[in-house]
Amino acid sequence: MELTLLCFKIFFARILDVSIGTVRTTFIVRNKNKIAAVLAFFEVMIWFIIAREALNTELKSIWIVIAYSAGYATGTFIGTTFTKYFVNGIVGVQVVSKDINKKDIAKIRKQGFGVSVMELTDDYEGIKKQMLYFQINNKTLKKLITLIKEIDPEAFIIVNDTKYIQNGYLK
Repeated sequence: MELTLLCFKIFFARILDVSIGTVRTTFIVRNKNKIAAVLAFFEVMIWFIIAREALNTELKSIWIVIAYSAGYATGTFIGTTFTKYFVNGIVGVQVVSKDINKKDIAKIRKQGFGVSVMELTDDYEGIKKQMLYFQINNKTLKKLITLIKEIDPEAFIIVNDTKYIQNGYLK
């Protein structure tokens, strides 16, 4: 019974501290250092308490290691899922296409997306292409990609996190 309780404590504490750590890392990447510092305090406090208990027990069992590892893995999954759906961020999207025209760009803008367009020439084949450039809220990314794929299923799409944005149109 004591072993089972210890394994549950380790498992759930690791979920909590690793989830916090995953979210903290996202805030660091987005230059939200004060929030990241507060999260780091709680992350390490939880980790220290549970790691000390796990290492100082007289119980010897592979189940302690499994609970520790499973909590870490589960915490990573929960933390990345939480970040994806609940942490606002801005992403830059670049789309390269030979099939997108002015009518398609108007359709994209009508959906509420600000877009900058550059004309390109493929030096290898001499084909004219367009590069569309967006800065959008990460929560609208799926909608934009769906729209781009409807217009040109062959479009080359690149998505990057954006640390800083000033001026412009953002959806």
